[in-house]
Amino acid sequence: MRRCNNRYRGSRCLVIAILVALVGMTSAQASSLPTPRGEVMLTVSGDIVRTNGDGVARFDRAMLRGLPQGTIVTHTPWTEGVSRFEGPLLSGLVDAVGGQGDSLHVVALNDFAADVPLSEARDYGVILAMRRDGEPMPVREYGPLFVLYPFDDYPELQTEAVRFRSVWQVSRIVVE
Repeated sequence: MRRCNNRYRGSRCLVIAILVALVGMTSAQASSLPTPRGEVMLTVSGDIVRTNGDGVARFDRAMLRGLPQGTIVTHTPWTEGVSRFEGPLLSGLVDAVGGQGDSLHVVALNDFAADVPLSEARDYGVILAMRRDGEPMPVREYGPLFVLYPFDDYPELQTEAVRFRSVWQVSRIVVE
């Protein structure tokens, strides 16, 4: 940068230097997700600003556990009795990747997909369940990740549309 000699140019140079520094910090924050150390369980793409490679955000189990967590104790249409489900809040996941959209296109291992409105995920504390009754959820039992709503707490969630959005065996999410 050119050296500024008088007071006016000095102030202008200071403002420019601050702006350059802020842009640099924003760029650094935009890609500030750590690299997964374990097996990747979830890939998030789409309208996101924080990634950890190739325009996507990859998460292993430890990274998902490091996000804001939620617990839902509920019946589901697919399991018997009341279960305790635990996992990251969908809204916390979106915040972690700097999601700019208002909908989450959730895709399962078998390519089944559904769209979850982000406002609904925030309003109801929807989680990406990783554990059921204290145990990791295997693929054969809706895992390793399951979009779960608090069905017992909100009767309005007991609809076909919400059940359709409760994707299990989640492998990727696209923020739209």
